[in-house]
Amino acid sequence: MEKHLTLRHDGLELAATLHYPTDGNKNDSEKKQVIIICHGFIGSRIGVDRLFVKTARALASQGSYVLRFDYGGCGESGGDYGSLGFDSMIDQTRSAIDYVAGMECVDPRRIVLLGHSLGGAVAIMTAVKDKRVKRLVLWSPVAYPFNDIVRIVGRSSYDEAVTNGSSDHAGYTLQPVFFESLLQHQPFQSATKFGGEVLLIHGTSDELIPVDYSFLYQKVFWTRNEGLCDKEIVFQANHTYSNRTHQEEAIRVTSDWLSGLDKQQQEWHNWSI
Repeated sequence: MEKHLTLRHDGLELAATLHYPTDGNKNDSEKKQVIIICHGFIGSRIGVDRLFVKTARALASQGSYVLRFDYGGCGESGGDYGSLGFDSMIDQTRSAIDYVAGMECVDPRRIVLLGHSLGGAVAIMTAVKDKRVKRLVLWSPVAYPFNDIVRIVGRSSYDEAVTNGSSDHAGYTLQPVFFESLLQHQPFQSATKFGGEVLLIHGTSDELIPVDYSFLYQKVFWTRNEGLCDKEIVFQANHTYSNRTHQEEAIRVTSDWLSGLDKQQQEWHNWSI
């Protein structure tokens, strides 16, 4: 089952879709994992080639709640994306966490953020700030928000925004405040402050965000005193996993990894008893 809903954040109405577990488990008293999908730069909760729809349905079929939503100014949400910035995306994500954390059927020990591209950087910074996040799944994550986004939109677009007060990119009006907010965050430096489990997935043919970023991220996460970090490199996958085989691999690896954590957690629980 899927339910369309509206999340409210600081005067914004954020369009969202909640997927209910469809694994056939009739134990209504059992609290479930919940996964929040954080889309990338000027993206939407649907995803390129319906990536996030397919991901949410697949993960729900394995027994999880999944919430995917449009950041302000994207998809069907209200607001002006180019005037909100990175900090607002963190806070919007926390509002999404507020919503799922208020569901009695959700296991607070299994709140997961799945972030793609810029959404990966947002997921990291949100998890550092909000200790309710226990697990991170990062697909092709941005590592240097300002440099990476300026490279994508083009230096001339950035210069135009600074000089004239705004610039157009794919129909989105980007303002200086948007770029300034990207400068304020360094996910690489902050990653060590997250103590939970992390999965990195990246394609070797990513044309926008270098696959090297995920290798570097893993090295950073490995320096922590707690929390594991696994990595899966998808051969020839592009930035949005547009090939069906690549989509299915990213989804399968994510599902298997999360299931493995649950099994490990249960084994530890039984051992401690």
